[in-house]
Amino acid sequence: MQILAGDIGGTNTRLALFETSRHNPLLATLEQTYSSTAHPSIESILELFIKQHKLPRIERACFGLAGPVINQVCETTNLPWRVAATQINQKFGFNSTWLLNDLEANAWGIETLSTADLHTLNPGASNPSGNRSIISAGTGLGEAGLYWDGDAYHPFPSEGGHTDFSPSTQLEFALFEHLSERYNHVSWERLISGPGIETLYRFLSHQQNVATPQWLQEMMNSIGIAPAISQAALNQTDPICEDSLDLFIRLYAREAGNHALKIMATGGVYLGGGIAPQIVPLLQQGSFMSLFLAKGRMQPIMESMPVKIILNDKTALNGAARYASLR
Repeated sequence: MQILAGDIGGTNTRLALFETSRHNPLLATLEQTYSSTAHPSIESILELFIKQHKLPRIERACFGLAGPVINQVCETTNLPWRVAATQINQKFGFNSTWLLNDLEANAWGIETLSTADLHTLNPGASNPSGNRSIISAGTGLGEAGLYWDGDAYHPFPSEGGHTDFSPSTQLEFALFEHLSERYNHVSWERLISGPGIETLYRFLSHQQNVATPQWLQEMMNSIGIAPAISQAALNQTDPICEDSLDLFIRLYAREAGNHALKIMATGGVYLGGGIAPQIVPLLQQGSFMSLFLAKGRMQPIMESMPVKIILNDKTALNGAARYASLR
């Protein structure tokens, strides 16, 4: 059976063709990445992919999208797209198409990961069981969960990244006031994301009255603002960049702990998305786990939760394919 799977984000759309058989439950035979913003719709990308590779009729398709999926329709959060499963089926003649929230697709992909695909920040209990949490900072902030029924995990979506940011220090209150002047609603996603790293850098630069050095501006122009800030923080070549990543990590830790505690993720907490794998040395330094655990009387429960970074950037893609293969 052939399955067309997709991981559709605000920046890139990754598509892959999978073959399933008794011996190979999921084998990717073809994969390609497209710029999401360079196309007016998912249909235009699918049409290009199918024509480029002269694909035969697809039996099943499943796509993880950055946005809420309601009744198999998604209005993407960071793209001006409306995606409907029935419309895709009608246009391309697929037997079945399913839409998942991108973090739900990531959650489905966790079972496809090996130990080499994960980096442990906290080992937690020796034999963890219970619900799982996944939180991913990238173009946006995604959150999802997997509930444990005693035998298997069942992923479910969430839009928790859009809940209210809650400041807890004088610096964070100043940040909140600064953002409140620009936005009607200040969410965690405004800060824990690639654009969030930029926001933190601009805020701290303004607060400390420090201009961006020429070399850093050139790096930003070359590789992007958030990647440049992250690289400078890792290399310890710019104090504002270091402070920005430190604040980013502290906020990430607090919200990861919030989400994990709300769904009692004693089965494990997974950091997905594109940012965490790029800043592993900074996440290992201690402030992340210290603030993740800092939940007062609930700290012993937090300590029992394994915390791992997902290093495999194909997790959502594999998860979408896995979902379709199990239908």
